[in-house]
Amino acid sequence: MSLRKMLTTALLATTLSLPVAAMSLNEAMSSLAQAKSAGLVGEMSNGYLGVVKNEGNASEIAQLINEARKKEYQALAKKNGITLNDIEKMAGQKAQEKTPSGQYININNTWKKK
Repeated sequence: MSLRKMLTTALLATTLSLPVAAMSLNEAMSSLAQAKSAGLVGEMSNGYLGVVKNEGNASEIAQLINEARKKEYQALAKKNGITLNDIEKMAGQKAQEKTPSGQYININNTWKKK
């Protein structure tokens, strides 16, 4: 087998495996409760998730859910004629209030167990 053919085969195998390894939004949403309970992610005052401990899929879960939240916040802001920042603050306050005891919230750039 030629070097070129070997490299092409390896590149194709790598490319095909990437989508399988990537997490979908639905998978992230299904994993969120467990990630919060494990102390991996928590609610920030700006309406988004933050990574408390960067283990497992914590960063990917936060990223995917934050992207979805931002789209929703932008739609709400537009629909109600208010700024995205105002929506984010309201959502952050509500999310932190609803966070169960034992899970993390971020207050003044510090993670604290509620």
